[in-house]
Amino acid sequence: MVLVFTEINKNRIKKSSLECVQYAAKIAALTGGNVTALVNQASAEHLEELGKAGANTILNMNISDLGSDHILSCAAVEHAVKHSSAKVIVFAFDIAGKAIAPRLSARLKAGLVAGATELPAVNGAAFEVKKNVFSGKANAIYSIHSEMKIIALLPNSFPVVLSENKALVQEFQPDLSAVKSRITIKETKTNATGGMAPLPEADLVVSAGRGMKGPENWGMIEELATSLGATTACSRPVADLHWRPHHEHVGQTGVAIRPNLYIAVGISGAIQHLAGVNGSKTIVVINNDKEAPFFKSADYGIIGDAFTIVPKLTEAIKKFKAHQN
Repeated sequence: MVLVFTEINKNRIKKSSLECVQYAAKIAALTGGNVTALVNQASAEHLEELGKAGANTILNMNISDLGSDHILSCAAVEHAVKHSSAKVIVFAFDIAGKAIAPRLSARLKAGLVAGATELPAVNGAAFEVKKNVFSGKANAIYSIHSEMKIIALLPNSFPVVLSENKALVQEFQPDLSAVKSRITIKETKTNATGGMAPLPEADLVVSAGRGMKGPENWGMIEELATSLGATTACSRPVADLHWRPHHEHVGQTGVAIRPNLYIAVGISGAIQHLAGVNGSKTIVVINNDKEAPFFKSADYGIIGDAFTIVPKLTEAIKKFKAHQN
């Protein structure tokens, strides 16, 4: 049995959670088990979507104060593990997964691989799991030999193909009264994304750096992103200068992303920035400095003035889309 921890954000099942359910379904096919998804306060639409992603059973909790309390969440998952007799637990390698999976690993004495990028190879009772190491510069294969196994899947590593599968839904209310949380949530602030996908879940990202010369020039970056249906991002210096909000900062010290397309405008490509974006499927770099380090990591590079190139690129995309309609 494979158990998946899933999350709802802004009234939608997180894309990373759907990836985890599909990933778990593939593991279940390899090991001959079923998939149980654990979710909190899900609607009928959410439950249907989890079923289509591959869940056979859904444990639907109704815990109003669960929120971002990862200690309570860990206890809830532990109850679900015992309830479902799961031997494999899957998390997304995001904020919740990074906080809960290690705690659960210690409590269950389970081997943990954090940041997996592929399905495990089943070698008898062991799982061999590939993950990125050295800030994405290399891959390593870890073997999990424990009876209980935990895998945290790197977002945007596994495709989601929905089916007509329907899951059996069970109301699940674990007793958390004995759990003493050391976390007090005083206030929750939500970053305004203006309808864009959150950066960790975005398939398309348009990012810019100090080459934009100032926040007053960001309109053309937003226009390019809008034409593509992309999410905007920035380099660390831009966030430090308060040209853009800090939640848009991508890189080693910001948000790590793995979009299908990453367009970098006016970013030199320092090692710290590359560490957070080098998992992107396709990287396009626009920079007037032909010696910019980013060109060495780019799939496509355009050497020239961003203030000339970006508007022309946006115009070309708009024209292309107009002809498709």
